[in-house]
Amino acid sequence: MTQVNPRNNAQPTTKDLTAPTTGHLIAGGKVSGTEVYSLEDEHIGRIEDVMLDKATGRVVYAVLSFGGFMGLGSKHYPLPWDMLRYNTTLGGYVVKLNKARLDRAPVAEEGWQDRRGSIDDYWAMPTA
Repeated sequence: MTQVNPRNNAQPTTKDLTAPTTGHLIAGGKVSGTEVYSLEDEHIGRIEDVMLDKATGRVVYAVLSFGGFMGLGSKHYPLPWDMLRYNTTLGGYVVKLNKARLDRAPVAEEGWQDRRGSIDDYWAMPTA
């Protein structure tokens, strides 16, 4: 008899991914594409992906797509996940930052995961 390892074979069903999310949990695939706004309800960008810490299994960063036109020329910024709060009225995440601060933030480019300390230091700095 062949044993199935659920870690290797587990996949969410379509129903899981498309079901309304009224509780505290959300499928990672549904986070991607969610809009992000400032505290003043100004549209900043959208979540492209989330990054998980392999050791803890916790979401560490939301990768925010910002700028560009119709997807061209946009930059991607790793925002600490705990900076974002979901706003049901807006149907998106709200973050305490403005476009000027975001424009100076570290971008998600090749090798950025190795610079996690400097990224965390940037977001820990008080806003001016």
